[in-house]
Amino acid sequence: MVNKKMPHIGTKLPGPKSKKLINKDEKFVSQSYTRAYPAVIDHAKGAYIFDSDGNSYIDFHAGIGVCATGNCHPEVVAVVKKQAEKAIHIASADFYHPLVGKLAEKLGEITPGAKEKRVFFGNSGTEAVECALKLARYNKRKPRMIAFIGGFHGRTMGSLSLTCSKINQRKYFAPMLPEVTHVPYAYCYRCPFNLEYGSCDIACVKFIDEVILQKVAPAEDVAAIFVEAIQGEGGYIVPPVEFHPRLKKVAEKYGIYYVVDEVQSGMGRTGKMFAIEHWGVVPDIITVAKALASGMPIGACIAPKKLMTWVPGAHSTTFGGNPIACAAALKTIELLENGLMKNAEKMGKYIMPRLKKMWEDFDIIGDVRGKGLMIGIEFVKDKKSKKPASDYSNEVEQQCFRNGLMLLTCGPNGVRFIPPLIIDEEIADKALKIFEKVVKNIAGRKKR
Repeated sequence: MVNKKMPHIGTKLPGPKSKKLINKDEKFVSQSYTRAYPAVIDHAKGAYIFDSDGNSYIDFHAGIGVCATGNCHPEVVAVVKKQAEKAIHIASADFYHPLVGKLAEKLGEITPGAKEKRVFFGNSGTEAVECALKLARYNKRKPRMIAFIGGFHGRTMGSLSLTCSKINQRKYFAPMLPEVTHVPYAYCYRCPFNLEYGSCDIACVKFIDEVILQKVAPAEDVAAIFVEAIQGEGGYIVPPVEFHPRLKKVAEKYGIYYVVDEVQSGMGRTGKMFAIEHWGVVPDIITVAKALASGMPIGACIAPKKLMTWVPGAHSTTFGGNPIACAAALKTIELLENGLMKNAEKMGKYIMPRLKKMWEDFDIIGDVRGKGLMIGIEFVKDKKSKKPASDYSNEVEQQCFRNGLMLLTCGPNGVRFIPPLIIDEEIADKALKIFEKVVKNIAGRKKR
């Protein structure tokens, strides 16, 4: 599977072709995009990315978790081509087509809980979250929502009102959707209550039950709690085993919907189809997107049949449920079920001990956490102070890029490993070798 000559960097970065294309891009494309690297991607295959100058990189970001089956998986490409010859667009909101119903049925089967569900299809994660927001309000007839500090749910106005990850995402966009209350997530490495896991009695959940719902956001007015199974953009934060079950009990106690955002953590990424399965919790509503169709734009809001009962026209779409995206999604699920999900679990177990060893060796690595191939590495000035070191995480990202490994930061001072689920030990070894070399170099400079 591995090309022994890759990754390969044969030019200064950015290369001459990339530099020319970047200059043109910056004249015409919105500057709100957060471009990570000065490279123009020309094509990609499997676990490798190639820029316009012929440089090749190991892909450890999978298009922000989108290309779970690898870049241009041949079976996905084949079904996309086949469907494109039949119909490129069918307006699923107005006309029936076989693939949208087939995919909805399949999603009902693979998501936690009873199989009788209904699905609303959009084009992205933020659209799936907007649907969940409206569905919760429509059913409960209540205005309030609870979301989490560090959470990311999208950038359209409803989902942005739930998002509380980075200040640039919210600054200058007020007023947001009213009556959204943000509460601390179960971030045990940096407990917002200055407690220790094991003796804290999951204080973050007790705080919601005993303070927020009693004094800030009356439970009678709350329609839903929106929570990521594992916080993604906020730093790849894995909550303790008690968190989701206890929080779900609080939601059930007051008749509040438990909405789980699986946009980044779902579709086999953690070794299970949905990350929430690690906690044994059944959401009332679940949102998915990103890896659902291996790169074709699609998002889905999934809920029990009895919950998704709104009238025609209450919520709709033009492009959602596109037949090409549905075909790609069905093939993606098949590939995940037939080995890739299992490989995510296997490769996570292979990578984590290597990262834990680096954690032992380097004082600038404060924490390593994750499940399957959703892994976060948090950088600090030193382990004792735990002072966040965004300069280190940013430099790790850039230096890895210049050595042929593409990965992305997450949270204020973290780096994420989110490769395609097709990687094997050889590719992992190459990536880890580059990563360790870069971390060792930065840690060595710190000592001097």
